[in-house]
Amino acid sequence: MPAYPGTVDWSGENPGMYLKETPDGPFVTLLSFFRVVVSPHGRGHALLMLRRPQDAGHADNVCLTDNEALARWLVADYASNFGAFKTAAGLDGLRYAGLDAVATEGDTRSTYTETVRGGGMEVRMSWMEIGEPFALELPVAHSATGRHIMLSLFAGAGRALATVDGKALPGKPVPRDMVGRPITSAFLAFSETWIRP
Repeated sequence: MPAYPGTVDWSGENPGMYLKETPDGPFVTLLSFFRVVVSPHGRGHALLMLRRPQDAGHADNVCLTDNEALARWLVADYASNFGAFKTAAGLDGLRYAGLDAVATEGDTRSTYTETVRGGGMEVRMSWMEIGEPFALELPVAHSATGRHIMLSLFAGAGRALATVDGKALPGKPVPRDMVGRPITSAFLAFSETWIRP
């Protein structure tokens, strides 16, 4: 069988939490966590956290990273195209800060947690009531960037909790459709690979 055609721009993990107070309301908390193993900028982690998604230049909107060149590229070329982030004024004037440590706990069969320490804070993200995982391939016309084929393994979470220094961030997951599969706006995304045809 031939290799998959195209150029791999990056590969890794990208779980997220896009949280609202009500299903038809605005997003009140946006988190997108990247663990990248292959990219033009090398390996690294980046936690994009908008605690004030509608407020440009707010100090609570930050990207914690151990590879700033990678993080800036991911935000500019990928995250800024994700549906929940496209209209988020909070990306304007985003603050970048150093990431000191990342730890993973739990199991995707029940509760899965990423803990990120950096910028003088500790951020914990826990996905709970995790649904059955499924693999997908999004063609160029349906991928967030409109320039890539995106391969990934997704699993939605019925409940999610994000905390900063032990204090819970507002919002909860809301129902979301992913290529005909009902999941939520809090999800795990593993084996994620973006390919330029």
